[in-house]
Amino acid sequence: MSGVPRLLVLTDRTQCAGQLVSAVRSAVDAGARAVVLREKDLPAAARDELAEQLAAVLAPVGGLLVRAGASPAPAVHLAAADPFPSVRPGLMGRSCHSAAELDRARAEGCDWVMLSPFAGTPSKPGYGPALGPAGLAALLAGRAGPPVYALGGVRPDDVTACRAAGAYGVAVMGPVMREPRLVAAYLAALR
Repeated sequence: MSGVPRLLVLTDRTQCAGQLVSAVRSAVDAGARAVVLREKDLPAAARDELAEQLAAVLAPVGGLLVRAGASPAPAVHLAAADPFPSVRPGLMGRSCHSAAELDRARAEGCDWVMLSPFAGTPSKPGYGPALGPAGLAALLAGRAGPPVYALGGVRPDDVTACRAAGAYGVAVMGPVMREPRLVAAYLAALR
């Protein structure tokens, strides 16, 4: 898939040891080139300001900033239940948790999907049991559609199994928010 690297970093300022912008800067310094701005609980003005700051961090490396949720941004990532936007952004992804949701994302023409939860994780409660490599492979077997990122509890040691199961790449939040330098380990595993 052109335009989106095999590693997507999702933000969560509640898991950062320090400030979110600093954590993202460290992740970018370690090689991250695509960041999904979540922080949906922030007021619109604060989220817009944060988006500008993160875009400034990514710009020198030609990185991609994706905004989670409905937004007029050039790159957007929708939750499974979010309605399709009336004006399609240039790049668009969607979160999926089932075969039906994967099929919907394909029919919508999404550029990527994040399929979760790969493993048990506190950030994905209520989305069913962990898929693991076998469940991921079963959902992806023979299914055409947009490239899939495994999400939810993916550690660097899981990357090879995710790719073998058919995932295009991995999306990570907590481990990188807590320790941004882990990006290098994910990227090494993706090579």
